[in-house]
Amino acid sequence: MDAASRALGLRVGPAPPPEIEAGSSLSLPAPVFVTWRRDGRPRGRSGSIEAEHPLAAAVEEHAVAALLHDPRIPPVTARDLPRHVPEISVLFTFEEVFSSSGISGAGSLLPGTHGVVAEKGRRRGVVLPQDAAPFDWDGARMLSQACLRAGLPEESWKAPGRPRLLRFTAEVF
Repeated sequence: MDAASRALGLRVGPAPPPEIEAGSSLSLPAPVFVTWRRDGRPRGRSGSIEAEHPLAAAVEEHAVAALLHDPRIPPVTARDLPRHVPEISVLFTFEEVFSSSGISGAGSLLPGTHGVVAEKGRRRGVVLPQDAAPFDWDGARMLSQACLRAGLPEESWKAPGRPRLLRFTAEVF
């Protein structure tokens, strides 16, 4: 929250020196998404499925990006920040949805447990595990939503030349 406050120009104490022990989970690179919620509803999201930065730094980076740079919504104002609560999703265990290893299609997805990534070329769409619950989506709807979020046709996950589809789990804080 301090990083978001600083980004909005609010007075907060100086950034604390990093006191993260080497080898701790916070010091290791991890794929993460930050979703800000206002009054319980999603209000901005940013993240990456790549483990590019240590977890603590990635959370700060994506927290600020979700508040100020999500192109789907206007930037949050300093006055409105107190109504926002961050939700952090650390992603784990990426597996192909359609593969020869026994995972096969929409039936392998457990809404609320699995998230989905659809990738084709430079396009990528992500459905986090918690995205499905409010809408009672099944695995097929999750795959369709991931394709739509990637800017692909909704049913492209069924078509020849389908996008690469990955399922994953997440720990949500």
